[in-house]
Amino acid sequence: MASRAALFVARVQPSILARQTRPLLVKSLASRALSYRLAPLCVDSTRPQSVSKFIRPSIAQLYCCRFVSTSTPPEQIAPAVAKAEKLEITTSGISSAVPSNSFKRRIYRLFYYVSLIVGFGVTTVCTLVAAFFMYDATTYKELDDAEDVEVALLALDPVIGGPKNLPILESYLDDEECEAKKISSSKPRLVILGSGWGAVALLKNVNPNDYHITVISPRNHFLFTPMLPSATVGTLEFRSLVEPIRRIVATINGHYIEASAEKIEFNDRLIEVKQGLPDGSIRAFYVPYDKLVVAVGSQSNTHGVDGLEHCNFLKTIEDARLIREKVFRNLELACLPGTSEEERKRLLSFVVCGGGPTGVEFAAELYDFFNEDLCNTYPKLLRNLVSVHIVQSQGHILNTYDEKISEYAHERFKNDSIDVLTNARVKCVEADRVIFSQKNAEGVAENKELPYGLCLWSTGVTLCDITKDIAASFPQSQHNRRAIETDTHLRVLGAPLGEVYAIGDCSTVRTNITEHIFEFLKTYAMKANTTVEKFEITFQQWRDIATNIKRRFPQANEHLRRVDTLFTEFDEDHSGTLGFSELTALLKNIDSKMTSLPATAQRANQQGQYLGRKFTKLARAQETLAMDEIVNKDVDDLVYKPFVYHHLGSLAYVGNAAVFDFNGYSLVGGLVAVYLWRSVYFAQSVSFRTRALLFMDWLTRGLFGRDITPL
Repeated sequence: MASRAALFVARVQPSILARQTRPLLVKSLASRALSYRLAPLCVDSTRPQSVSKFIRPSIAQLYCCRFVSTSTPPEQIAPAVAKAEKLEITTSGISSAVPSNSFKRRIYRLFYYVSLIVGFGVTTVCTLVAAFFMYDATTYKELDDAEDVEVALLALDPVIGGPKNLPILESYLDDEECEAKKISSSKPRLVILGSGWGAVALLKNVNPNDYHITVISPRNHFLFTPMLPSATVGTLEFRSLVEPIRRIVATINGHYIEASAEKIEFNDRLIEVKQGLPDGSIRAFYVPYDKLVVAVGSQSNTHGVDGLEHCNFLKTIEDARLIREKVFRNLELACLPGTSEEERKRLLSFVVCGGGPTGVEFAAELYDFFNEDLCNTYPKLLRNLVSVHIVQSQGHILNTYDEKISEYAHERFKNDSIDVLTNARVKCVEADRVIFSQKNAEGVAENKELPYGLCLWSTGVTLCDITKDIAASFPQSQHNRRAIETDTHLRVLGAPLGEVYAIGDCSTVRTNITEHIFEFLKTYAMKANTTVEKFEITFQQWRDIATNIKRRFPQANEHLRRVDTLFTEFDEDHSGTLGFSELTALLKNIDSKMTSLPATAQRANQQGQYLGRKFTKLARAQETLAMDEIVNKDVDDLVYKPFVYHHLGSLAYVGNAAVFDFNGYSLVGGLVAVYLWRSVYFAQSVSFRTRALLFMDWLTRGLFGRDITPL
């Protein structure tokens, strides 16, 4: 009973309890705190205020109540409560009579953790620096004793042959250097013309143990073309956009020849290669092949406009360097005291002919440089005189993108004072001005002119000389004047089957389904003992033909989703069958809806990956094909599926903003979109080296601004 009464007093009147339980409370709380790590290892019972520093009020009250109610006689409650009064136990908790040192402890802990973090960071940095110097020390090598190197005799003294009696490069200087190269020298010869996106993607996906690989290109590096406009104004350095092609080829034990392919002898499977020498002479020789991949890209389309020798182009790293030199040279000339106001305006007028991604991004980079860095190092007057113009033949810029994106880019440039001239066609380019015609509001063309200090020509692409020669070699099969035509397996039409392939900007996939109508109907007509022209197909036969079309022409899949609707639509006589003329009309309708693949780095990269995987599978299937005596059949179609292009979206930089087009879904934005745009291209960079350089260039631009040295 007394115990219950004490418990009642402890709950209702904690102040009375505090005056009667001081010694016992201290001992109890100290023992309880030891188990919960809430107090020091020992607490002086004569100094009860030390308990309040470590015990929370709610716990002290709870333990006090339990102690009094379970182990204290009734006659001892009042004295204990009186002695505990100095602890100042209230209904809200325990407060010590001695001032707390919690603030000092917090400062001490803060100082401790800050010191710990700083010390750890300094130690880490010092360790990394020391590790770098240790690694760097291992990269310096002394001259070792020269060792004997095996060289094939055919590499030193090649045989003479071919239609023009030129040396035939059947063996290379490094074919005998190691065991891996000795083995590869006996493999089928895979020759790749070009060092762009398609070629590099192929090199990264083909199995190097299956082929003797050779890359022929006058350009000894891979160029990251999407970021090329950034290099024209110093946002990125040139070295950040290139990767030596020899470094890529070395990883697969391949070979590289810095030369230009001039002609291909398809009957002899020889490539005529020429290289200019320092003395001005030209050295020519043949390179044999078993499989040839043409990935030479394209060149700028002139559209027959006169005066383009006064323009700059933006296809190579040399083009970007020339533009950069001219931009800063014009700025320096505009600063000279003898330059007139009119001449300054002309020097600081930049005209871009073409409103595609390259032209738009170049104009955006120019504007960003003038707006962010020009006034920091040049007279501010120049910023007021600078003008950027875009001359576009279509009704809007970025015409291959979604309409919403085109409108956003147009409005963005309008706010940035970039002059966009749509429905304008360039007639000629003179040394100091661009002459063009533009339709007015009434649709009447008016002749206008723009003075310029720099004119960039970026109006599409056309065939290179070697691709023109390839197309001319097969006049009955090649009908496209802008690209080499291939089938869906990327084989050049007209060339020997399975020997010559073409990828990238230099090629296009022919999707003329109508010309294969006889192949689709031949089997059915033979079974019905009639001719193809007289045969009529049923709905089930049409479904089988549609399945065959989807397999051979993957691009037609989206146009053949409703085969029943197409069958009903073109069954003009409602006979339940399709005659030859009706089926022809149906296939022509599908052909009219199919578009050519875009001439982008994305497409070239996918085609290179496709060929790399297919060549690997073809090499592994050779023994099986030989055992089954499959020699003259369509081996590519038997072993691997046709190429299917997957559009992953389009990107464009429009001046501290970026636009994205993902299969009909558009995204536009400011700096957040810019960082996303950078992230996409950062991930697509070809090596860790170029990624590190890109990151450092962006960091340098943010800390110190763009590089204004035209090196």
